[in-house]
Amino acid sequence: MAEPLLQLSNVETAYGRSQVLFGVSFDIAAGEMVTLMGRNGMGKTTTVRSVMGLTPARSGLIRFAGQEIAALPSYRIAQLGIGLVPEGRRIFPNLTVRENLIATASAKNSAWTLGKIHALFPRLAERAASIGNQLSGGEQQMLAIGRALMTNPKLLILDEATEGLAPLIRAEIWQCLMRLKEAGQAILIIDKNVEALIRIADRHHMIERGRIVWSGTSHELGRAPELQHRYLGV
Repeated sequence: MAEPLLQLSNVETAYGRSQVLFGVSFDIAAGEMVTLMGRNGMGKTTTVRSVMGLTPARSGLIRFAGQEIAALPSYRIAQLGIGLVPEGRRIFPNLTVRENLIATASAKNSAWTLGKIHALFPRLAERAASIGNQLSGGEQQMLAIGRALMTNPKLLILDEATEGLAPLIRAEIWQCLMRLKEAGQAILIIDKNVEALIRIADRHHMIERGRIVWSGTSHELGRAPELQHRYLGV
């Protein structure tokens, strides 16, 4: 059996004396789309920050592409092939769309080029010369995804993938992620849109107060509305 692309085992993370994650364990295979779901403040973003080395885990194992990464600085983790679309997008507000994309481009022979990003998000081609802070929320999210893809990631992580977006733009983001999945891109998604996540993701993990309390397939989650109500408030 192939080793997972990303593996977390008994990860514990704290902010000072306040522990947030308690023995978090899950994995993602190459080409798999996996979700991390839970109410606000339950540890989703802290899990992502632990993976990226932004808030290093106190204990436990984090392996990516066969390498232990828990002790590495964030820039090295990104260089290994993890592309992050952070909550709030955090694009460069004073750079153009084109400059935002080029700023993060992999120096290696990348599968992702400006042309491919424009094919995925035609709106970014139309707004190529626009300054980042002139974009709508939906356009900023497209740019944040495109910027992460330009790093040529083995794993793409999206924290609050469609939060605050209009329904039409949200549907466009889901369609884009489905195309990425079909192309073999491994993806970890945090989002509150359970219906869409069940439709496009392979497996799901629910987190409650820093612990993984349920894991299963889309089929299993779709047949368990009581789980959605208990852990997601749906």
